[in-house]
Amino acid sequence: MPRRSKRYLEARKLVNRDRTYVLDEALEIIKQFPSAKFDESVELHIKTGIEPTRSDQQIRGTISLPNGTGKDVKVLVFARGEKAEEAKNAGADFVGSDELIQQIQGGWTGFDVAIATPDMMREIGRLGRILGPRGLMPSPKSGTVTNDVEEAVKAFKAGRVEIKNDKTGNLHLPVGKKSFEKEALKENIVSALEQISRMKPATAKGRFILKVAVTTTMGPGIKLDHGKILD
Repeated sequence: MPRRSKRYLEARKLVNRDRTYVLDEALEIIKQFPSAKFDESVELHIKTGIEPTRSDQQIRGTISLPNGTGKDVKVLVFARGEKAEEAKNAGADFVGSDELIQQIQGGWTGFDVAIATPDMMREIGRLGRILGPRGLMPSPKSGTVTNDVEEAVKAFKAGRVEIKNDKTGNLHLPVGKKSFEKEALKENIVSALEQISRMKPATAKGRFILKVAVTTTMGPGIKLDHGKILD
């Protein structure tokens, strides 16, 4: 069993792990968690009813949070010519083609989102072994392979979040910072759950969202009554 910090143990005393909480209660508890030395992210963890081994039940896409994530998202764009200029003007942190591919092949992954124009994908394919396991490979499903690089860069900078299930079928995503006002966090969480509820694969049977928990980077999970949120 992992050894827990004093801060974590103090926070855990505030949470009854045998009950589910309405969202307002959960956020009040999060605000009472002992503070870390940095502004912790508030995270949503969702257990879904998909069969993750089936290719037709994978969940992948993007959602937009009304109040952003509070994180300075580093955006890289693979593009050439006019599209490269569009990306730079839109605020992309890294823009290029062959030189970026070489940097990444050398082990560099100092960015949070990678966007590519469709004509770059054949060359970027060789980066799959590096970017794939890190969830950084551009994909049409996530809106990161597009000719509209300006809109994509601005959206991810403003708080668009990529959603992708893990190998157990669960979802994990940031929904803000602990320093956010409670109402801002509430708006982000409600919006995230509403958007994710519409991502249910057509072949998935039964309930889609089974369990939801909210937590901070260093804190314990708080089980949410997600049915009331979605109602």
